[in-house]
Amino acid sequence: MSETIEFQAEARQLLQLMIHSIYSDKDVFLRELISNASDALDKLRLSSYQDKDLDVDTSDLHIELEQSAPDAENRTLVVRDNGIGMTRDEVVELIGTIAKSGTAEMLAQMREAQEEKAEDLIGQFGIGFYSSFMVADRVEMVTRKAGSDEGVHWESSGEGTYTLEPVADAPQGTTITLHLKPEDAEDSLHDYAKPETVRRIVKRYSDFITWPIRLVTDSDEPQEPINSRKALWARPKSEVTDEELTEFYRHVSHDWQEPLETMRLSGEGTFEYQGLLFLPANAPMDLFMREARRGVQLYVKRVFVMDDCEALVPEYLRFVKGVVDAADLSLNVSREILQQDRQIQLIRKRLVRKVLQTVAALQENEPEKYATFWSELGRAFKEGLLTDPDNQQAILGASAFPSTHSPDGNTTLKAYKERMPEGQESIYYLTGASRASIENSPHIEAFRAKGFEVLLLTDQVDEVWTDAVSEFDGTPMASIAKGDVDLGGDDDKPEGFDELLSWMGTELADDVKEVRLSTRLTSSPACLVGDPGDLSPTLEKMYRAMGQEPPVTKRILELNPQHALVSGLRDKQGTGDADPDVARLLYGMALLAEGGELKEPTTFVNTLAERLQRTL
Repeated sequence: MSETIEFQAEARQLLQLMIHSIYSDKDVFLRELISNASDALDKLRLSSYQDKDLDVDTSDLHIELEQSAPDAENRTLVVRDNGIGMTRDEVVELIGTIAKSGTAEMLAQMREAQEEKAEDLIGQFGIGFYSSFMVADRVEMVTRKAGSDEGVHWESSGEGTYTLEPVADAPQGTTITLHLKPEDAEDSLHDYAKPETVRRIVKRYSDFITWPIRLVTDSDEPQEPINSRKALWARPKSEVTDEELTEFYRHVSHDWQEPLETMRLSGEGTFEYQGLLFLPANAPMDLFMREARRGVQLYVKRVFVMDDCEALVPEYLRFVKGVVDAADLSLNVSREILQQDRQIQLIRKRLVRKVLQTVAALQENEPEKYATFWSELGRAFKEGLLTDPDNQQAILGASAFPSTHSPDGNTTLKAYKERMPEGQESIYYLTGASRASIENSPHIEAFRAKGFEVLLLTDQVDEVWTDAVSEFDGTPMASIAKGDVDLGGDDDKPEGFDELLSWMGTELADDVKEVRLSTRLTSSPACLVGDPGDLSPTLEKMYRAMGQEPPVTKRILELNPQHALVSGLRDKQGTGDADPDVARLLYGMALLAEGGELKEPTTFVNTLAERLQRTL
């Protein structure tokens, strides 16, 4: 019985974008369909290894392309595989809806974006089936899940609905029939009913697919594959072109851009493996989504085992894409077993080392490429400073940070150390919400006056990793907003402030744990600092934003003894005329100067207004 179902709203919008063609190169529809077919064949072979009761024939797994005659009235192109197939529910889930977080945002960006960016967004979401509607007025699909008795027929013209009906005698796998639009050279719409057109597209985009791609003809001759089927990672580097690497990267990453960098790795001896890895030039759209998939494809002796092998890639390198082919693993290996497998752990260590070495080499030798890497992926990369202590120094060395040395560029820690003047013993940094807020912070005044460079750390992850890192290459790293600061200045301690400090400590006991004189201030009257190990104000805000109340931590109020407001308050306190409101105003000013929030802003404003009124 046939039923008509409406596409999900986002799917309808995407179909309209496809029908009205945001792609300049419409040939890519065939790459997407062949890639899906290849995945289906991979999954069937893997399922046959894992489920011995699955009654399927895997002796001749392949992809077929079949065309109508170019002069036929109804021109068609058929893409057929004998892979895993789909059930009715899977068809509805995978094709009738787009069940991915961020889809609405993606569509909004696509509508606003230029053509190139829109292609990139579609590729990253891996929904290439819809690209069929760029070249076809109507699309049919017949599919049967391996091991099931009944298939399903799906059909749509992309106008908002599709029909489904059961098929009793459907072959195993999936057959997609495209009812082609007329050729239109001006719109880059080629004649996909011509064998030479299909051969050209397969050679360009899908030559490396490991399954045979056969072009069905009227000839009685045996069908020979039209793709070379050579695994790029197994071929010598000299035999692989940049174009082949780019197309392979697009196949494994669903990113339509060229990769930023390609990496090869291999191992011989006690265990053998080969790998082909890529750094993307653009951050994946789901880079910071919790449910994002990560990991590289895992093969065993060129047999596909797993699509996203998380055990091979730490989370902070989740943007790395590619393939690892191991020689001595079991095809039945599970994700849980992989986490404990010794060979996988060794491959992971070498993979991480290779990526870190590659990033360091870009930093040293190709600054433009490195700048692209850092702007797109640096935030994720820095997560490793917290989660990968074994490689912490290497990650630090391959990182870059804004600093007071340059108004718009970044610096490496190696370059920072080379610029350190005599007498500076630490690498100084300050975290905050923005570069402007940090540069205007009272904490930085004395460092600027002394000519000491300060790293300006504004990413949220900076608030976390800085507590886990104590030094770089033997040089301590120190926050200029925590602990005592010794800048090698005058050792003479200003006198006559002890009673003021004691009095203010009592007046502000509910808010601060200590009031002391500062050596880090030159023009501001006061600032708030923490002890080493205390949470920063920004980190406290991050906890609250996540619904977690951080532990209450009182901070230290430092006063600038050279400031007229502080010395005047000292004089008033000495005669017994000091006003507690002034002490509270000083504390409030220090809190606001670092971007903090007042507990009682109305009281602060009223007190300030009253004090200003007295001066008139």
